[in-house]
Amino acid sequence: MNIEQLNNDYGIADQVKFIEGAGGFPFIKIDNAKAGAVISVYGGQVLSFQPANEPHNLMFLSESAYYQPGKSIKGGTPICWPWFGPDPEQLGRPSHGFVRTLFWNVAGTETTADGDSKVTLGLTDTAETRAIWPHGFSLSLAITVGDSLNLELITRNTTSQTFHITQALHTYFRVGHIDQVAISGLDGTEYIDKADNALLKLQTGTITIGTEVDRIYRDVDRELLIDDAMFGRRIRIKSTGSKTAVVWNPWAKISTGMGDLKDDDYERFVCVETANAGSDIVKVGPNAECRLGANYHIERTLPELSNDFPTAA
Repeated sequence: MNIEQLNNDYGIADQVKFIEGAGGFPFIKIDNAKAGAVISVYGGQVLSFQPANEPHNLMFLSESAYYQPGKSIKGGTPICWPWFGPDPEQLGRPSHGFVRTLFWNVAGTETTADGDSKVTLGLTDTAETRAIWPHGFSLSLAITVGDSLNLELITRNTTSQTFHITQALHTYFRVGHIDQVAISGLDGTEYIDKADNALLKLQTGTITIGTEVDRIYRDVDRELLIDDAMFGRRIRIKSTGSKTAVVWNPWAKISTGMGDLKDDDYERFVCVETANAGSDIVKVGPNAECRLGANYHIERTLPELSNDFPTAA
């Protein structure tokens, strides 16, 4: 992709700029009166989001992340599609689908009436994707950067045959320290504990993390809150088109074994994912569409103490 041409076609003066990012990937740098953000066109992935008056980035982005074709970027908002987790047909295809390792197309940029910046990215099926997943589709991701960060993933079936998908916005939230994190909104909710032989369990109270956590919460219909005590903030998550929430932290052993994480990175993030996963399978009929959305908003609980500016670019 030609950076100069992208700026000519889609740049917005003093607000939306295309730059060459890590690994030579095209990045979209947003800087408006409300917030700053960085989006990778590779993977269709928000790497950084920081409201103007917020001292810390919302997103965790690994300093050891890969910026290589065929590898996913560790951090931000990876898109899992058209399946979440292992290959559902056990054909040796990559976990979490294939769109997080493709270059997306830039479909449009705009400034909304209330001063937010909106970027729309898209993908359509190709011979390459059909060799992996034999269906025709049009995928659109609308990213709106303002006081909050809003994501909407729209799947369109462009064929005359029904297909089924699972999917997730696999968002990595940066936290001050995992020992001081509590997640609320899931009390009384059943979950599949993938870290304990996929046993079905019931959540009691808030979620705190002191070991590996890999859970699929079922029939979720409430807002979720991440209480990040060290950073003096709460992260409010509002989801649409989803009945599933996934909570994940790899803890020490898995983090140490990942080449794109530092050994102690598990202390600095938690994934709370808006998803259709497990038994929450979405049926998309011929020429029909489905929408999966998430809105992330930061609420401060302590005064600002320091500045922590995005480093993804």
